[in-house]
Amino acid sequence: MPAEEHPAFRFDLGATWLDFLATKGRTFGARPVERIATAERLGDWLERAELAPVRPPEPADVTRAQVLRENLRLLALPVVEGGAPPAGAVEETARFLAEQPDPVRLAVAGRLLREPPVDTGAALARIVRQAVDHLTGPQRGTLAVCPEHDCRGLFTNPSGRRRWCPAPACASRGRVRALRERRRAET
Repeated sequence: MPAEEHPAFRFDLGATWLDFLATKGRTFGARPVERIATAERLGDWLERAELAPVRPPEPADVTRAQVLRENLRLLALPVVEGGAPPAGAVEETARFLAEQPDPVRLAVAGRLLREPPVDTGAALARIVRQAVDHLTGPQRGTLAVCPEHDCRGLFTNPSGRRRWCPAPACASRGRVRALRERRRAET
């Protein structure tokens, strides 16, 4: 299959919930990249994130995952930028989490394991809970937003030294733009 049909997943942003946000690339550009367009792709992503549910995703789960992902983006961007998230996004997230009990059950099989989620809703709930914990806890200060206008991807930046997200294209475009601006200023 052509690479465009199955764009690569990203697992380099510092937390599972941030990697989940990256299942849609170039979100604010003219041609966003959807990485979980089918139940199979959603299942592949959940497996790579070690969240594969007992019951595999169904087509309706794809829409639910995409809506939750964009809702998390609505929550996260204002928090990272020092503002308040939209009340509707907060209410929607709280409602989803209230509907998704996810008791922690641990197992040992050569290493400590958490039992797999029963279904895709339970897997998504783990992601959303991680996001809420990150956005409301002391680690929220480690979050940054890529300044590239079509990306605006969130990533962890504990040192505070990173400017762009880990995507090579964002850093490259940013550096080229900065170089052109310096050259223009010199002339």
